[in-house]
Amino acid sequence: MEKESITSVKEKFRAASLDRLPDLISEYSGDDRGGVLDLIKKAQKKLDDLEKEKARTEKMKEYEKMYPDAEYICGIDEVGRGPLAGPVVTCAVILPKDCDILYLNDSKQLSEKKREELYDVIMEKAVSVGIGYNSPERIDEINILQATYEAMRQSVSKLSVRPDILLNDAVTIPGIDIKQVPIIKGDAKSISIAAASIVAKVTRDHLMVDYDSVYPGYDFASNKGYGSASHIEALKKYGPTPIHRRSFIGNFV
Repeated sequence: MEKESITSVKEKFRAASLDRLPDLISEYSGDDRGGVLDLIKKAQKKLDDLEKEKARTEKMKEYEKMYPDAEYICGIDEVGRGPLAGPVVTCAVILPKDCDILYLNDSKQLSEKKREELYDVIMEKAVSVGIGYNSPERIDEINILQATYEAMRQSVSKLSVRPDILLNDAVTIPGIDIKQVPIIKGDAKSISIAAASIVAKVTRDHLMVDYDSVYPGYDFASNKGYGSASHIEALKKYGPTPIHRRSFIGNFV
């Protein structure tokens, strides 16, 4: 009987879901052709990588598991404390107890494409998401730290349920009567904080892309308001826009 073509086998592996790969590996384990052995090797690596990711994600539930009696555990993070322009954006996320979202991590460790994919999954699966903003004017008025705290309180107030505990990325938020646990580099250690960091980052990035069309010439779509060389050059050439933080740009204008 003529063997199935390697092209046909390759198509089966290409189209297969991760759940289907073990069956395919078993089915073709007796095929000693180099092309098929290579497909099996690549499929096995995918499965091994998946198991590693599951283990990494499970480790990122360490803080959530410390509070088994808490019904709603909320992660909080911010994006945009450092830019010269644009708002600071904060996010509060309550994930379900049995959260099965993989690849959650500090948003800075993820590609833009991966952040966008995870944003959609988080918004679909989260129990509740609250987003807070504070404007450049407010940042100038009360300073970036206080403006961030204010936006964080806003994001918590927008949740549809009251959290039992807040897992915060590094800070303790004044003026909130909910138990808080500040975690240094929490966006890389807690799935709840990681989810908040991703939603905050994608939300703010989208805003800055919109601002790029309103205020062309500053490259906001690319630099997101941070002090890149092209941004600083434009600032010196054209002066500040209404979304620049006056307290941040004294060295340039």
